[in-house]
Amino acid sequence: MQTISAVLYFLSHHPGWSFLLLVLFFGALYAVTKKLIFGILTLLMPIANIFLAHMLNAWFLNAYGVKGTGIVTLISETNSTLNDNPIYDYDVLVKTPDGEDVLTGFSTMSAAIYPVRNAILLPPANEAFVLKYIPGYEKNIVILSDESAYGLARIIYENKQPVEKARIQYEASRNNRQFKEEYKQALKTFIADPDNLSDDMALRAYREVLHSLE
Repeated sequence: MQTISAVLYFLSHHPGWSFLLLVLFFGALYAVTKKLIFGILTLLMPIANIFLAHMLNAWFLNAYGVKGTGIVTLISETNSTLNDNPIYDYDVLVKTPDGEDVLTGFSTMSAAIYPVRNAILLPPANEAFVLKYIPGYEKNIVILSDESAYGLARIIYENKQPVEKARIQYEASRNNRQFKEEYKQALKTFIADPDNLSDDMALRAYREVLHSLE
């Protein structure tokens, strides 16, 4: 497992060198075997690695890793961009369950985050987050966003949006029965969702509003 973790770390954190090595590896296989599949892989694998290596790394570490905690100690803007947005480097302190401290890091492009989503949701500086790693190679980590405070806060924020939409509709036309029912249903949905349990203030407020609408 340590070897696999080290390989995935290299592929996801060093895309330039990985591109060259994958071209040489599959190119050599094609030269020796003359099989078309290796010729195709020589073209496809280096490019696919750039976009998919961090996803494969995230899946592997979530499936086989053990939990620890981490904290971002420094966020530095680089000269590179992604979709016209700056790419940042993150310095991270990993704390294992047995008390070991490990210094590591990642960038906006190389970060492994689980669950895998289109959005890149990275933790802020000086805030603990939950992670997984393979014992013996602790520098390769996957961030468990939905189990970390920053990720839970984002989930709750997104869950509030249907409630806010329904509230605005209802307050704009209080005599509209459909709007009232939609508002009540949105409140009930939010209150019943276990993902929102950590937001006690919102739950109390929403229960009071729901009681007033009944």
